[in-house]
Amino acid sequence: MSSTATATRTDDPQVDVAPVDVTKVRRTNRMPGEKPLGPARILAFLALALMALLWLLPMLWAIVTSFKTETDAASGGLELIGPNGITTQAYEAILAEGNVYVWALNSLWTSAVITLITVSISALAAYAFSRLDFKGSRWIFLAVIASIIVPPQALIIPLYYQMLTFNMVDTYWGLILPQVVMAPIIFILKKFFDAVPVELEDAARVDGAGRLRVFFSVVLPLSRPILGAVSIFVFIQAWNNFLWPFLIINDTTLMTLPVGLQTVLSAYGVQYSQVMAQAVLAALPLVIVFLFYQRQIVKGVATTGFGGQ
Repeated sequence: MSSTATATRTDDPQVDVAPVDVTKVRRTNRMPGEKPLGPARILAFLALALMALLWLLPMLWAIVTSFKTETDAASGGLELIGPNGITTQAYEAILAEGNVYVWALNSLWTSAVITLITVSISALAAYAFSRLDFKGSRWIFLAVIASIIVPPQALIIPLYYQMLTFNMVDTYWGLILPQVVMAPIIFILKKFFDAVPVELEDAARVDGAGRLRVFFSVVLPLSRPILGAVSIFVFIQAWNNFLWPFLIINDTTLMTLPVGLQTVLSAYGVQYSQVMAQAVLAALPLVIVFLFYQRQIVKGVATTGFGGQ
């Protein structure tokens, strides 16, 4: 049988379709516009794989060390399994501390509240900078952008005195409020809102919708990918924050997980296997969040041009 097939429309016998070489079609497995897998792409893949391996090695070493006895961990050997075998003593010692579950709950709900407030404030501010032409808007936006270069450590003392004045030291609000303003999130959302077609908002205003109704009914539904991405970024930053919770909270029942675990380790001295177990326990929720929402992160990064566009 010939490999060249001719298709003819049954409803119009006079219109013939050009012959198609089936063998050539089968040889082409690439998508339209996809570049062939040449030496340059192979080298690029190998370089990326090497960098991924270098990034994963410390994580692997932390996990392996957390399952060693303290003697094997302190010996500094390079073996994956120590002479005394695999043990969960480090995790048992940390989880034996009764406040660990309280610290984990504190981290979870304070990070969630920080994320909710930060994304809400940032979205409103970014939309105002993107759509409202008020007096001084350009200079205010430039001031917001300029604040990105200010190190957070430089604001620790003024923020602490401010919380002390408002009697918010050793309170949840003293922990939450200084973390809810993030200039990079405002900048990212503004760039996204700038790309939203104004015609969609004009059509809604013609139908009688006000500015807030347009924002909540038109702009926000279109912004779900980027809102999901920045929410995950804010949550991760709030969960990992150690310095501010360490300074503002002294009550052990109000501590977050990173700070609380550090107090356990300090009380018993340096325990290398417990240090690694602490790192694994603190990072585990973030790994779970990433596994469930990685599509949201990738889609948000691609939508905003986070990747350097």
